[in-house]
Amino acid sequence: MSSLPKLQIALDNQTLSDAIKSINAVGEEIDVVEAGTILCLQEGMEVVRCLRALYPEKIILADTKCADAGGTVAKNCADAGADWMTVICSATIPTMKAALAEVDDLQVELYGDWTFDHARQWKEAGLSQVVYHQSRDALNSGKSWGDEDLDKLKKLSEMGFKVSVTGGLNPDTVKLFKGIDIYCFIAGRGIRDAEDPIAAAREFKAEIAKYWGK
Repeated sequence: MSSLPKLQIALDNQTLSDAIKSINAVGEEIDVVEAGTILCLQEGMEVVRCLRALYPEKIILADTKCADAGGTVAKNCADAGADWMTVICSATIPTMKAALAEVDDLQVELYGDWTFDHARQWKEAGLSQVVYHQSRDALNSGKSWGDEDLDKLKKLSEMGFKVSVTGGLNPDTVKLFKGIDIYCFIAGRGIRDAEDPIAAAREFKAEIAKYWGK
C-alpha cells in the first residue's frame, strides 16, 4: 500500500456563497477541495479563485469534466488557481495531453462504456489518475457498489493508476474498499449535508486510518 488515502470534498453547490459556507465548515479537515461541475457551470472560474484565496495550501480541483479544448480549459483553470482538473473518459488522447500540459495533474472521470484498452492508452499518454464513479443518477435508480466495481478498481490500481472513488460515499462505506490502494475518497453530500459536517469529515478520516493506516 502507498500513503493514506486523501479525503476530497465535492462542492456541488448551486451558488458560490453556498459553496463557501460548506467549505468553511470543514476546510481544515479536507485534503482536496473540488469545485464541482454544477458549481463551475453556475459560477465559472471565480469559484476556483475564491477557493484558492481561502485555502492557499490545499489541492484545488476544477471538476470541468472537459471533453474538448483541453489546453484552453486547463490553462483557464490553472490561471484561476486550480492544481488539478478533470476530463471525461470519452475525450480524445490529444485533448487529455493538452490539458495535462497546463495543470499539475489530471483526473480522468470514468463514465459509460470505457474499456481497459482505453485505460492503457491513457497510461501511455502520461495520465496517472482516474476517478471511478457510481453516478448520482445510478444511485438514485438503486444501483450500489458491488464486486464488479471492486474488481475494476483493483485492475486499474494494478495498472499503476492512482484510483479515486466517488458516489454515495459515507463513513460506513469506506470499509468496502479495504485492500485496494485508493488515492482519494471523494464525498459530497455525505459531508456537506451532514448534521455536523466536521464530525462527518473526521469520521471519514478515522475510517480511512483504520483500514489504510500503517
